[in-house]
Amino acid sequence: MDTLLTIVHVVVCLFLVGIVLLQHGKGADIGATFGGSSQSLFGTEGPLPLLNKITTAAAIIFMLTSVTLAYISSQSSTTSVMSEVGVSQPAAKVEVPQPLAKEDMAVEKPAEETKAVEETTKEK
Repeated sequence: MDTLLTIVHVVVCLFLVGIVLLQHGKGADIGATFGGSSQSLFGTEGPLPLLNKITTAAAIIFMLTSVTLAYISSQSSTTSVMSEVGVSQPAAKVEVPQPLAKEDMAVEKPAEETKAVEETTKEK
């Protein structure tokens, strides 16, 4: 049902755009007074009454399908995007490294280096 209604809605949308583009503006009648074409294909009044009726019918169908699709969409959904806004999530526990104690900071030199340093200080 939803798919069929969506297809009808899209077809009516495209038809409505096309039928509106076929109509001429209000200022087009002045141009016909000074030597423009006489539009005798649709009668003396032109296509205006026929296109107005078609446009009105397409607009009514468009509005009905829009309202129906909105109603179906609101009834079928069970969750909302805003339902999670009020729920506060616990913060992630992050372990912060503690600074080292002075005993841990001291780095012992290897034995070879200490012997070399002692020998150089004795020679001086």
